[in-house]
Amino acid sequence: MSAKPTDQSTGGERMELTNRKKRILRAIVEIYIITAEPVGSKAVAQQAGLDISTATIRNEMADLTEMGYLEQPHTSAGRIPSPKGYRLYVNELMERQRLSVAETEKINQSLQMKMEELDRVISQAGKAVSSFVNYPAYAATAVKSSVTASRFDLLPVDEKSCIVVMMMGDRVKSQLLRLQLKVDRDQMSALVELLNRHFTGISTKEMNERLMAVAQGITPQLFLLLSQTVNYAVEMLEEADRREFITAGTNQLLKLPEFRDADKAHQLMSFLADSKESLPMPEEGPMKILIGPENVSEALQNTSVVVASYDIGGDMRGLIGVVGPTRMDYASVAARLAGFADGLTRMFGKQEGLPPKEDTKT
Repeated sequence: MSAKPTDQSTGGERMELTNRKKRILRAIVEIYIITAEPVGSKAVAQQAGLDISTATIRNEMADLTEMGYLEQPHTSAGRIPSPKGYRLYVNELMERQRLSVAETEKINQSLQMKMEELDRVISQAGKAVSSFVNYPAYAATAVKSSVTASRFDLLPVDEKSCIVVMMMGDRVKSQLLRLQLKVDRDQMSALVELLNRHFTGISTKEMNERLMAVAQGITPQLFLLLSQTVNYAVEMLEEADRREFITAGTNQLLKLPEFRDADKAHQLMSFLADSKESLPMPEEGPMKILIGPENVSEALQNTSVVVASYDIGGDMRGLIGVVGPTRMDYASVAARLAGFADGLTRMFGKQEGLPPKEDTKT
């Protein structure tokens, strides 16, 4: 069964493609994924199983080149897929793969880890993904939507201290505050009312703006405590919104023909090490495939990125992604990432057990 379209349209020419042209394009993509060399008409004839001459295949390849689905890197007759060609392949021509029993068991084993810390879990997941697909991988966590304070409370301890309690969705944060000036209980109750009326459901930037706006209407004692409370709230909210990125397997690039040039490999490896926060983090959908120029970051313009999403629970989600050449084996990478994402979702308690075993031939 062919994969359903998952991304951008391939443009107006898509309707002009005959089934024969599509079979030829698919053969070229799949041969190039394996060989990393321009593909000629003879190889296409053997792969596609078409009962037509190589001369006819060459004509069809010329048409596909003119339509933007293929490129001719040299004066030879061989062609390679363009980003537009890869996009059509991913959207319409790629066969969806399912994991074998051995592959599923290997994923299960790699996810059998003691749940001590979230960063340790995603780090191991990133390393496991990279070793499975032989490309660099990254793992990230983020909140599903921007976190805000939903309720505040202040609990007096003595004349010089109180406990601030802040609710953020289903999480509660608290801390002991040392008061610079004495605040009696009645004043503290009024301050709690002010906090819940003016400082809930808004961004940290708006919190700081409102702090200055209300300064004129309250006593110095209350403003000092309000300022302490808001500063604590901003710190906790920014921490909750912070995204964690872990990369693994960047040295896998050195094994790929596309990165035999040391400068080219160094540029991408430096990006993965120093600018990993700029890696794609799609907001919607279980999986996203970004091909070549579809990537925003300049360092990724000649690569493809496949990203799968999984549910951590509460208001948290995780992402696992793979960065590789545009001739990446999209079907294989997508299947393995989906397997890891399903396993991680189950691990974090959204479903019971680990991925079910499958024995379906690809």
